[in-house]
Amino acid sequence: MFGRKPKQLQEGSYVFATKPDGQYTNVIVGAVTGIDGDKIGVSGLIINMAGLKNKVSQGKAGPRSEEILKNPTPESCILGLVYRTEHDTFNDTLNIKENNVVEMSEKSFYVLDGWIRESLPELINNVLSLPEGAERDQAKRILKQRKDTLYDKNLKQNLYSICRSLKILN
Repeated sequence: MFGRKPKQLQEGSYVFATKPDGQYTNVIVGAVTGIDGDKIGVSGLIINMAGLKNKVSQGKAGPRSEEILKNPTPESCILGLVYRTEHDTFNDTLNIKENNVVEMSEKSFYVLDGWIRESLPELINNVLSLPEGAERDQAKRILKQRKDTLYDKNLKQNLYSICRSLKILN
C-alpha cells in the first residue's frame, strides 16, 4: 500500500527508510534531496516509536509489536504510530543498502507526515490509556474534533479507519 522498492530514485522522490537505534529501529520519511551512488540525501522526519517501545518493555505488547519495532515497513509502521512518538527534523544522508530505503507515493508520504505533525499518536494514546469515564470521553471528543478539522482527505480517512479498528470513535 505505502511503499515500493525503488527502481531508480530521483531527487524529489519520497522515501520511507529505517535507521537502527539500539535494540530497535527508527523510521524516516522524507524527500530525496540528492543522490550519490548508494547514498541519498533525505529531508523529512525521523520518528521514534517511543510509546510502542514502552509497551513492549512493560510486556504489554505481543510479538507483532516487537517485529514492528525491529523491522518497520511502510504498511506496519502505522501500528507503531498509534502510541506516543518522538520526532525530529531529519536532514542527512542514508545508505540505500544499509537503511532499507523504500520509495513511497507522495500521497502516502503526506499521510505519514501529517499523522506526526498533527500529533495524532498523542491524541489516540490519550484515549487508549485512560480508563472508562469522563476523562476518556473528553479525550475522544478532542480526537473527533481533530479528525473533523483535518483538511487532507487521505489523512482524515486513514485516521477514521484506525479509530474504527481500535473501536475508539463511535
